[in-house]
Amino acid sequence: MDHPLTVPTTPDDVARAAADAPDLAALDAVVPHCRACPRLVEWRELVGVEKRAAFRDETYWARPVPGFGDPDATVLVVGLAPAAHGANRTGRMFTGDRSGDFLFAAMHRTGFASQATSTSRDDGLTLTDIRVTAPVRCAPPANAPTPLERRTCGPWLGRELALLRPRVVVVLGGFGWQALLTTLAEQGWAVPRPRPAFGHGVELALSGPGGAELVLLGCFHVSQQNTFTGRLTPDMLDTVLLRARTLAG
Repeated sequence: MDHPLTVPTTPDDVARAAADAPDLAALDAVVPHCRACPRLVEWRELVGVEKRAAFRDETYWARPVPGFGDPDATVLVVGLAPAAHGANRTGRMFTGDRSGDFLFAAMHRTGFASQATSTSRDDGLTLTDIRVTAPVRCAPPANAPTPLERRTCGPWLGRELALLRPRVVVVLGGFGWQALLTTLAEQGWAVPRPRPAFGHGVELALSGPGGAELVLLGCFHVSQQNTFTGRLTPDMLDTVLLRARTLAG
């Protein structure tokens, strides 16, 4: 049965569209049409017109970015939001910038990715047993979504989790950690209070509806600020990804 495409323009629209998605393919198809956050819509589209000089001849995606990866993945990687000249340009999570280069190179070394680079949606990259996503789907000004924008976007991540049912979530950075815990609490997972603090290598086992189990695994974000300064090294990221594979069984 075909499901009509909706164009979400309000938080309630987002919640309905997410809940109505029968599978990941349908969810990924509707996410790019969302226009529920006026500030983010304006910014992502402005970036697509006022392009970075290196990409002046490219047509920017300039829309919300869906998740990407194996639809049967047991490991989910949750970041922050699309980069203005990365995923907002290419239309694929963590694709087209140095943060993505760092992440996918690690996935390739640890056997999750078919290749070490991710440059465009048609570069042939495939992921095995892993999927990448973010709690906010539009590129935000200064990489700083507002709390309202996070809440508005929350149903996309909530539905993605419900459809994928991963065993492990690798959470990149403190923003993703808090956003994910909020979404899980909204879904009825037993999130401790006070909430456990984010930290690199922190593991948090959670129980959910119907006896579901999930392990969150903290990892410093793959931002250039972290990777250029050595706060996050290739070995550190490899260790986290290999630990995620072990935890996923």
